[in-house]
Amino acid sequence: MGSHDHHGHHHHDHAGHSHDHGQDHSHGHDHSHGHAHAHAPASFGKAFAIGIALNTALVVAEAIYGYISNSTALLADAGHNLSDVLGLVVAWGASIAARRAPSGRFTYGLRASTILAALANAVLLLVATGAIGWEAILRLRQPEPIAGVTVMVVAGIGILINGFTAMLFASGRKDDINIEGAYLHMAADAAVSLGVVVSAALIIWTGWLWLDPVTSLVICATILWSTTSLLRGSIDMSMAAAPRGTDLAAIRTFLLERPGVSAIHDLHVWPISTTETALTCHLVMPAGSGDTFLMETAQMLKTSFRIGHTTLQVETHPDNGCALAPDDVV
Repeated sequence: MGSHDHHGHHHHDHAGHSHDHGQDHSHGHDHSHGHAHAHAPASFGKAFAIGIALNTALVVAEAIYGYISNSTALLADAGHNLSDVLGLVVAWGASIAARRAPSGRFTYGLRASTILAALANAVLLLVATGAIGWEAILRLRQPEPIAGVTVMVVAGIGILINGFTAMLFASGRKDDINIEGAYLHMAADAAVSLGVVVSAALIIWTGWLWLDPVTSLVICATILWSTTSLLRGSIDMSMAAAPRGTDLAAIRTFLLERPGVSAIHDLHVWPISTTETALTCHLVMPAGSGDTFLMETAQMLKTSFRIGHTTLQVETHPDNGCALAPDDVV
């Protein structure tokens, strides 16, 4: 993601880091900025490409063999993996879009597409789950024999592929809900494939055909469980809720305790994308403020609260009648 240096007069360079031009050498310390998340999406291009390729192959194999071996559990696993391939494609597209420079009416670039991607991803999973669950319920009424060994082999390959893909995303999941979504899907897939192997083994051993559709339903329940948090997180972001873990009270206290600040109002914190957070606030400062105060405050917000895009409005008179001063006005 093009990192943000929010100094108004900076030139933006969206190649992943910004350069300070000419007059800005005094802010050299900003070079370290935001690297906790600035490069997260960039380095995952390869992970996405590998994950998509391997999982597409796996989906095709599971669908074909699920059909041949007559196993709804294997088909459910194929469906689960397919929704993941779609999810990976969507998340990858979003992370590329998020690095595009702002243009025209899109003054934040396409950063918010990462939020839409997380939302779309959750919805896709819910749809896939419904379809597979329906088939499994029909099967429960009249169980059919399955080719157990085939199912075990194919699902076993599924464990390896999903486990490997999950590892590719493990490092980035703390910083980005999209990468976390990809990671969770892959980890869940490995667990699901394991469930399919176990159920096929039990069917071979006991002859209980109903285990296959039951496994399929358990898989559906797993998907639903993992999807609700993704859905909730992406809806929160769509509603411009402050990102999880943002301590608004602490931010309020921090701003009030800055030298020269007598009161604050109209504080807003919201996500620009799944990895970047913005803040705006009005500060009442009777003695006024200089640029240094603004730069330092922005820098402290970045280091302490991971807010990369700060905009502060300074008002010198407490009763200037700022229309946004009352707490109930947004």
